[in-house]
Amino acid sequence: MSITRYDPFRDLKSLQDEVNRLFSTNFTRSFGDEGIARGVWTPNVDIFENKDEIVLEAELPGMNREDFELTIENNVLTLRGERRFEKKDEADNYHRVERAYGAFTRSFTLPQTVSAENAVAEYKNGVLRVTLHKREEVKARRIEVKGEPAEGATPKTIEAKAERQPTHGAKSQTAGA
Repeated sequence: MSITRYDPFRDLKSLQDEVNRLFSTNFTRSFGDEGIARGVWTPNVDIFENKDEIVLEAELPGMNREDFELTIENNVLTLRGERRFEKKDEADNYHRVERAYGAFTRSFTLPQTVSAENAVAEYKNGVLRVTLHKREEVKARRIEVKGEPAEGATPKTIEAKAERQPTHGAKSQTAGA
């Protein structure tokens, strides 16, 4: 008779192995051949911003303007559509279909700094570009500082910025008399 040491993590390790095995298999086999024929596709998206606006660019190659829709509701921008596989001729015998087709939905929560009211969307060369302008109260502006100026000094203006600036390493200078 052999002595087996007690391992408190043995059950946890076997559970992890089972979960890893489950996720390493191909899910399309479980759902039938229809999943393979339709494909799974989501368009690639780039989101960037500058001082006045936030821009979203989505790649929608081979699609017409009528194949997708764009909505903004409750501060969530949603892009929804479908890219259909169109067989050109019944005599065509495809050996490989690598491009994905099917319905897609992409949703993005918009920050409070943008206004959906003046959103502009344009579709050109398979790229959808959505421009969302930032609210006026968020943009940087100059503020006049009022008070009693020192003798011979001119009134000072400071610049207020809505974005955060790093504070480490900043040097302050004072004027000597």
